[in-house]
Amino acid sequence: MTTPADSTGPSGPVGPPGAVGPTGPAPRGRFLRIDGVPLHVRTEGSGPVCLLTGGLGSSWFDWDLVVPFLTPYRTVVRFDRPGYGLSAGEPATGRRPAPTLAGEAERIRAVLDGLGLDGPCTLAGHSLAGFHVEAFARLHPERAAGLVLVDGSVEPDPRPYPAPVARDLAARAVAGAATALAVPYLLGPAVRRLTARLSTVRREDLAPAPLVRHCYRTGRALRALLRENGRYLDMAAELDGLRAARPLPEDLPVTVLAADDGCRNRRTESWLADQRELATLLRADYRTTAPAGHLVMFDRPDAVASAVLETG
Repeated sequence: MTTPADSTGPSGPVGPPGAVGPTGPAPRGRFLRIDGVPLHVRTEGSGPVCLLTGGLGSSWFDWDLVVPFLTPYRTVVRFDRPGYGLSAGEPATGRRPAPTLAGEAERIRAVLDGLGLDGPCTLAGHSLAGFHVEAFARLHPERAAGLVLVDGSVEPDPRPYPAPVARDLAARAVAGAATALAVPYLLGPAVRRLTARLSTVRREDLAPAPLVRHCYRTGRALRALLRENGRYLDMAAELDGLRAARPLPEDLPVTVLAADDGCRNRRTESWLADQRELATLLRADYRTTAPAGHLVMFDRPDAVASAVLETG
């Protein structure tokens, strides 16, 4: 179930469509209640729709440098999955199901439907979210106009660990214990900044520091990260099943955009080989962008935007 509601947040003015800020139309930010959880959603620009969704632990503002390249030509949709950014977290207790690819694809569909955007959409997924957007295109092919996998996750032969329910309960328990000890409040922003610096060739986190502090001091962000990470191999295996059972439309344009950090070492060469194999598997256009780390959106936002525009 999806319920729209206009709201405000620390990211700046968010409000009803048509609101005007000091430099023009304000980004249209709102909260949609999807499956009982208020999700932070932003729409900007005009034209054909594209949706940007980030990887493990990402928030909407990680796409900030890409959006200005797109808004003259596209309606850009971004959202925070439960626990990330400004979205509410799923309940810490109870029987909420662990993350699944089918669930993430349904969440994307519900976000688009909640915004009244029921036509075909170009989807760009970074890292783990590459799994999400590919699953969406396989489960809802009529809604996909194109796919861009931005340094997407690759698991050629996923072998999930046993006891998924126990693993999810353990992730919740660890997050709860850490939150009770104030670990996210004390270390969350610093860990986020360090991770971002190590994931770019620029060696800096370009996200606004106040937003990083606001979003990563919370136990809900840690719980979401641990739950998604604990389900990573399960979702990879689920995608393998979808690839066998639900082929992509033959005319769907797909781009694999791989980050090349310029280091000619074994790790980089292996990663680029995996990305090439992914492109071959999906019959996709394969591109590299250099120099760029895993957070391609920070190092080469122009290349990400070009891939989205040319794929859609």
